Amino acid sequence: MTYISAQPEITTSWDDICFPIEPVLLADLLPDYDIIATDRQKLIVGQRAGGRKTLFGIQSADYTIIPNRAIQEVVDELIPDYQLLIKHTNTGEFSISIILPSSLSVGSEQLQRSLTITNSYNGKTPFSIQGKPLTALLDPATHLGSSVYRNVCQNGLLGWADTFVDLATYQNWLGHLAKGPIKTPAVKTPSSSRSLRTAPDIRKLHQSALTIPLFQQQLNELLLDHLATGVTLTATVYDHFQQTNIVGNYEHVLRQLPVPVQLAKQARDRLRLEERLLDKPASYWLLYNAVNYALFTSRSSLTLNDRYRLDERVFHHLAAQAYA
Repeated sequence: MTYISAQPEITTSWDDICFPIEPVLLADLLPDYDIIATDRQKLIVGQRAGGRKTLFGIQSADYTIIPNRAIQEVVDELIPDYQLLIKHTNTGEFSISIILPSSLSVGSEQLQRSLTITNSYNGKTPFSIQGKPLTALLDPATHLGSSVYRNVCQNGLLGWADTFVDLATYQNWLGHLAKGPIKTPAVKTPSSSRSLRTAPDIRKLHQSALTIPLFQQQLNELLLDHLATGVTLTATVYDHFQQTNIVGNYEHVLRQLPVPVQLAKQARDRLRLEERLLDKPASYWLLYNAVNYALFTSRSSLTLNDRYRLDERVFHHLAAQAYA
């Protein structure tokens, strides 16, 4: 998909992404015109501090934009103590890491538990928590994953293996994956609080005309579920990655990765840097983090949603090799 090239910027302040944003009807902007195209009638207009008004996207008439400030209000109410790291683009896409005080160990490294929320004003990256879009999360059958933050390279890592009930099931799925793309199964049991949601509750939020108070209510419930997440299968895979060094020259592994060639080259440079910084040989753990770093810091025509999808593919690709 061709898209405007952008490089994610990093900030630790909500104010940098909580600028005024509003919908403007095309008919109001062009009152002297008859608007025939009915599928796109609402302009999403924002204005950063000291900047001009920016048209981020054109949506259907009943589309509701989710302001970043509405997300901040829920986070601040639920979590009194957190660190913030935001990666955002000038095209109106946002990856928000809420870094929590609790931690877990991967080898000699300490990773902090986190919540990863994505949002966009251009419609290219859907609102999601831990990589799951809102409509999927509202289904009680959807398992809530995890995410962690790695300070060495400011990586936010998502729990791509958390869908699976145990390591044996995941390894079996990886074996089938080698034969061709297959759907990731949802096999875990949903949390008790989410299982109480009824179908009508879910249908209300499947409508395009979402109200912000209703969104904040549901976001509050979803974040509470994520905060209760304990030890995850993905953390077990991370440990295996850390213990498994890459045999021989890692160039052949990089060439096989399902990412654009230029991003693979940037991942190679990052991997070499971390080998020197940490004084450790190349492992699947360092390689995965090097790819994640390249994906979320490089200028590219990939949307944030595209970058997350590639990150997931790389994770499973490397897991299949590390467990082979």
